[in-house]
Amino acid sequence: MKRTVMFLFMVSLLSVLSFPVTIEFWHAMSGDRIALIEDIVSDFEEAYPDIKVNAQYSGSYPETLNKLIAGVQSGNAPHIVQIYEIGTRLMIDSGVIVPVQDLLDQDDSYDVGVLLEPILNYYKVDGKLYSMPFNSSTALLYYNKTLFEEAGLDPNRPPQTYEELLEYSRILTKKDSRGNTVQYGLTWPTHSWIIEQLMAAADAPLVNNDNGRTARATEAVFNSEAGLKIFELFDQLNKEGLILNTAREDWNAAGQNFVSGRAAMNFFSTSDVKVFQEGLESNGYELGTAFLPVPDISVSGGPVIGGASLWLIDGHTDEETKAAWEFLKFVNREDQQIRWHQGTGYFPVRKDAIQRLHYEEFYAENPNYFTSLLQLLLAKRDFNSAGAVIGVFPETRETIEIAYERMVDGQMTPEEALSWAESRVTELIQEYNEFYQ
Repeated sequence: MKRTVMFLFMVSLLSVLSFPVTIEFWHAMSGDRIALIEDIVSDFEEAYPDIKVNAQYSGSYPETLNKLIAGVQSGNAPHIVQIYEIGTRLMIDSGVIVPVQDLLDQDDSYDVGVLLEPILNYYKVDGKLYSMPFNSSTALLYYNKTLFEEAGLDPNRPPQTYEELLEYSRILTKKDSRGNTVQYGLTWPTHSWIIEQLMAAADAPLVNNDNGRTARATEAVFNSEAGLKIFELFDQLNKEGLILNTAREDWNAAGQNFVSGRAAMNFFSTSDVKVFQEGLESNGYELGTAFLPVPDISVSGGPVIGGASLWLIDGHTDEETKAAWEFLKFVNREDQQIRWHQGTGYFPVRKDAIQRLHYEEFYAENPNYFTSLLQLLLAKRDFNSAGAVIGVFPETRETIEIAYERMVDGQMTPEEALSWAESRVTELIQEYNEFYQ
């Protein structure tokens, strides 16, 4: 009898005790951003003592996606994973997610109206929000104001068109007495993302069916007048020795080329404003930021949302999914988005965060942080700037980069490179559609 009473007492005690719910969060933020994410997690755990978050750096964006696939197959998937923007179609088709919209429909405490419209335009597919925006970026043209002045260029007048970019690059490129180039006009990470951004800025689509927004894309369409002008621009930059290419998708090398003064301009992500501002200052330079150049000043497209969002993975208990949802809402809060923005350069995904920073004169004191926002807010709202949605985006980028390299090596003309890449990407899209439809 005593044992029975003791057993019932222990069961009763356990039922009133609150044990932390543990959620696993995989992310692709490296370097100093790991500590920043850990700080956000610590703040969350302090605000929600019944929830523990195990935040784990899982490698680059592609590595994180591959790790997720392996985790799902082995039954060891996280509750939350950070997936880059181009993984949107693949994640939707995967069947392993809990759409954020499902949680939104059950929770009146969160209003998606606080999110910037261009971000919603990107992450909403068929009117449904599948993931929570977190670290959003676009591409910018960074430039070294000090080197501009030394070359006799107006440091407050960056190039706005392709022709001006060529002209400025010619002026900024320097050679030593032996004919070796010691300063290039431009560098970049040899990444298709920049080409995609330039396509959108030129108000041109990457794939058909309104960039896959009104119906599933069935073919690539970047072998167009806009695409050819971009490839011809890069072809000319290379032929004249004005651009310093890196190995494919080597962001670190492009960043170092720019910070060191080896290149005066750089196509790069807004996410590194802080890094470039501090890096150039340490070398005695002043940073400038500019909109992406366009074929002609009359063209008014806009950049595409880059970066990544947070996805809820299915297969966990309702309690754990609800705990993960609380974390998604927390990292999306105004104060956390401001912290993330100021600590990186990724712009806030919320309107109220931008308003607060404006009223506090943050942007007046830090104009380079504002350039990406202004470029985004002034952009045209259409399917081209909304960005393409396809399930084979990683393979598409690789294909475009191979085409670029073949053009640079002289194996293909700009026309041939574009034609080959478009045909190959169309094949990839059709193969993907056959599998998932």
